[in-house]
Amino acid sequence: MHVSVTFRESMPLRGTNRAGDTTLFDTSPEFYGTGSAPSPLEMVLQSLAACSMMDVISILKKKRRDPVALIVEVDADRAPEHPKVFTAVRMLFRLQSPDCPLADLQRAVSLSIEKYCSVSAMLRQSGCHIEWKAELVREAYQ
Repeated sequence: MHVSVTFRESMPLRGTNRAGDTTLFDTSPEFYGTGSAPSPLEMVLQSLAACSMMDVISILKKKRRDPVALIVEVDADRAPEHPKVFTAVRMLFRLQSPDCPLADLQRAVSLSIEKYCSVSAMLRQSGCHIEWKAELVREAYQ
């Protein structure tokens, strides 16, 4: 795996992978940013959600369930001193599906967070506590 990140005179930073896909990174004006893109730490939380979400969708599809929509909300706490690592993360998985029981969703999330998701493994190895909840949503997402 290889990526590069480029700074050209001002924020945002531009990250690029081997395929040429780009991701923008920014920060608040107090740190010379423009606030026009997620910060690197926000991207870590988004990466955690996306990594786990991909696992959950894959697990549910293997169980022949129909995940119509899935939203993962993430909140986190950070250490008060530098490097201000994440100390705790709370995740809420909200699944819309016509045929998935809550037990299947909970099992899929558990497998992802505890076994498959590389991002959650890296956070846990840094001492971050990850807790999660899962719920089924019957109404359509907007």
